[in-house]
Amino acid sequence: MTGIKKTFLRLLALFFMISGTASAQKDYKLWLRYDKIQDAVIASEYKNNLKGIVSLGSSETAKISLAELETGISHMLENKPEIRSAINGENNLIVGSQTALNSDLKKVLASDFDKINNEGFIIKSISLKNKKQIVITGKNDVGVLYGVYSFLRLIQTNKSIKNLSIVDSPKINLRVLNHWDNLDRTVERGYAGFSLWNWQKLPDFIDQRYIDYARANASIGINGTVLTNVNANALILTPQYLEKIEALANVFRPYGIKVYLTARFSAPIEIGGLKTADPKDVAVANWWKDKAKEIYKRIPDFGGFLVKANSEGQPGPQNYGRDHVDGANMLADAVAPFGGVIMWRAFVYSEHDANDRAKQAYAEFQPYDGKFKDNVIVQVKNGAIDFQPREPFHPLFGAMKKTPIMMEFQITQEYLGFSTHLAYLPKLFQEVLASDTYQKGKGSTVAKVIDGSLTHTKLTGIAGVSNIGNDLNWTGHPFAQANWYGFGRLAWDPYLDSELIADEWLRCTFSNDENFIKPVKEMMITSREAVVNYMTPLGLHHIMDTGHHYGPGPWISDLSRPEWNPTYYHKADKNGIGFDRAKTGTNATAQYAPEVEKVFDNLETCPEQDLLWFHHVSWDYKLKNGQTLWNGMALKYQEGVNQVQEMQKTWNNAGKYVDEERFKEVQMLLEIQSKEAKWWRDACLLYFQQYSGKELPVGVEKPKQTLEYFKSLKFPFAPGN
Repeated sequence: MTGIKKTFLRLLALFFMISGTASAQKDYKLWLRYDKIQDAVIASEYKNNLKGIVSLGSSETAKISLAELETGISHMLENKPEIRSAINGENNLIVGSQTALNSDLKKVLASDFDKINNEGFIIKSISLKNKKQIVITGKNDVGVLYGVYSFLRLIQTNKSIKNLSIVDSPKINLRVLNHWDNLDRTVERGYAGFSLWNWQKLPDFIDQRYIDYARANASIGINGTVLTNVNANALILTPQYLEKIEALANVFRPYGIKVYLTARFSAPIEIGGLKTADPKDVAVANWWKDKAKEIYKRIPDFGGFLVKANSEGQPGPQNYGRDHVDGANMLADAVAPFGGVIMWRAFVYSEHDANDRAKQAYAEFQPYDGKFKDNVIVQVKNGAIDFQPREPFHPLFGAMKKTPIMMEFQITQEYLGFSTHLAYLPKLFQEVLASDTYQKGKGSTVAKVIDGSLTHTKLTGIAGVSNIGNDLNWTGHPFAQANWYGFGRLAWDPYLDSELIADEWLRCTFSNDENFIKPVKEMMITSREAVVNYMTPLGLHHIMDTGHHYGPGPWISDLSRPEWNPTYYHKADKNGIGFDRAKTGTNATAQYAPEVEKVFDNLETCPEQDLLWFHHVSWDYKLKNGQTLWNGMALKYQEGVNQVQEMQKTWNNAGKYVDEERFKEVQMLLEIQSKEAKWWRDACLLYFQQYSGKELPVGVEKPKQTLEYFKSLKFPFAPGN
């Protein structure tokens, strides 16, 4: 046994020993707490069905599966199961990949194996020679590991394991976290401390957090991690860093996680000594091929590169008169011999197209549909602007019929109150995934686009911009852990319901008591809509303060590029408010399928939640509830404040079900959220009131400060800039 393995096992034992004694350590454990089952009847069922464990594998991954089962079952049942070397007797839990199973088991499960892919798993109650058994298997050991975590989740959530028949596979190939971590350990848009990756101590010091990070990701089916910021630094591709990345890859590999890196397009100049990074230059193409060989020699399962090019000042092929296809395909050729992929971001905007920033990505990428190499996937943000509290789905999801499209969500809450606000984002994710693109008629949802079922795309992917840092609880806010968890669950199956995910997470993380679950789950489900209401109701967007994106700043109008200014997006004047993207304006609605365009383009049929995204609307326009736009908008701001106050009441009543430390932590954070919801309401309504010239309606609290006061506020302490 190597020194690293011994250290890992010692640390793992210590972790499980101390984590039950302090609530902070419980918070560190995320949703893998494995608390004792409180219901005696349920516990008895589990004990009767789990007399012994038979592990049929010997790989590092198989050992992790066995250790996880031993730990989980012994903690939850306070009864360590017997580890058996062979299938003898009944009530065994048999764990092993397809190749490790005996002929009888293979025969019993043959039809189930036909239903899963290489990462899928089977959990099945069977009778073998008249003896009851439960089998967890898959086509390989990583699939088995996913099955183990799924099985343990059943126990954590108090589900019956008497008659199991679960056959499950991930619907998306690449399920990836994008870390916006810089090499100095700052995290762009990170609100949970510094980067996990301690480059100074790597490769020789393997922090326990690396192992726990891999374990948490495997438990929800995430199979890739992009270690570095999309605003890339070429140094990450130098040998001294590649040695460190190799060490991380070795930790992550047994958990089924591949490492990816961001590639700075100008790296051949910056670290390669070339005078150009022109993708059509033979020397440049060869430099990238040599770099790929160097990486794959160290890391045979290296995933590939994520690239941000020609956006926000980043270098790219357009610097040389080339296009996105030229750049992506050149890199694709470099990694193709090794099975690598290129994730090419479609987030592009520049001062050269200030007519409507929302149109630019479509304009730049749609003409290239079908021209990218087979190992290129275009990574598209969920909306056309930038991770706003609410955006209509990005039109590229319905427009790229011959190109693999990868979803990019933001798990970190850059525009939703950072890690001080409780905002359950799987509700946002589900809303986008369920949107109908009409690419091939009704029912052509975004989920069907990204899982390949609509276009029969073989390469599929979904990415989430990580909210993880080195804070003890990983994500800054205890409830922000649910966004990491929920992203993983939806990456595995984009058709899952966000309410089901919230239920799972609460039961695994806090309690199975229905008196706790029901109200707190409702609080989670409504929390994102509350944020929309007190920040950007009725389709408003991008009205946050500049730079740090903390707090409201609808008045900002003096930045050097028009599309950096909030006034560019809301266009408030005496006649009304909103960005006209209909035929009467920029005609951005034409980027959608005709059925969608027709709905969005018409003021009367446009969903009110998107109203001001697509239309400039009179202050006196009558909403569906009979209120004028001004009154309805003001009442939405107030509703958001009221919803946060209801969240506070719900949490205050949950104290007896939660340890004191986490209860108080969430209580204090909700108090911050309540104050900041009022700040958003007051600052925005005072500003927009200048243009509407109308009084606040009955039911909306009067601001206690002036607009000048709100404009004067500065935030040098705001993180993540």
